[in-house]
Amino acid sequence: MAKKILLLAGDFVEDYEVMVPFQALQSVGLEVHAICPDKQSGENVATAIHDFVGFQTYAELRGHNFTLNYSFDKVNLDDYDGLYITGGRAPEYIRLNARIIEIVQYFFEKNLPVAAICHGIQILTAANVVKGKTLTAYPAVGPEVTLAGGNFKDILATDAITDGNLTTSPAWPGHPAILKEFYKLLNINISL
Repeated sequence: MAKKILLLAGDFVEDYEVMVPFQALQSVGLEVHAICPDKQSGENVATAIHDFVGFQTYAELRGHNFTLNYSFDKVNLDDYDGLYITGGRAPEYIRLNARIIEIVQYFFEKNLPVAAICHGIQILTAANVVKGKTLTAYPAVGPEVTLAGGNFKDILATDAITDGNLTTSPAWPGHPAILKEFYKLLNINISL
């Protein structure tokens, strides 16, 4: 029986940060349920493309539509082996949903594997689960991590940090690193 992963998304999730893990996790045989508060399977969320093109921060362009494949109100947390939290602008508003906070806290209470990338760490800080953890995020989220009692590390965007059941990366260039770490947390071995 395939392991199941719950993937949190919302409108203006970063395009790569939802598309890449959704497809990569499925490519190794995992069943991935992509959800958004108050949306049903088959509905879309808009994505945003974040890139650095000479400004002091990232520029944002409209990305693709991403089709959710599971209904938010049908989630039974006991069915899942891991949680993947995407980035972009979605975390700033989906973290206001009480059920999102309950979901995140459940995975930490059960010590199940959790991956979070970029601004997705805003959901972790709102859920009050980073105290004492060493993690990374998009640098602008660093002060939130510190205020929530986490040990923020500013690392290369291509890297990831794992502390216990949690692996994090600053941005989409870190997909190879965060996915590799998430597979380890899930006890998935890939060999050539």
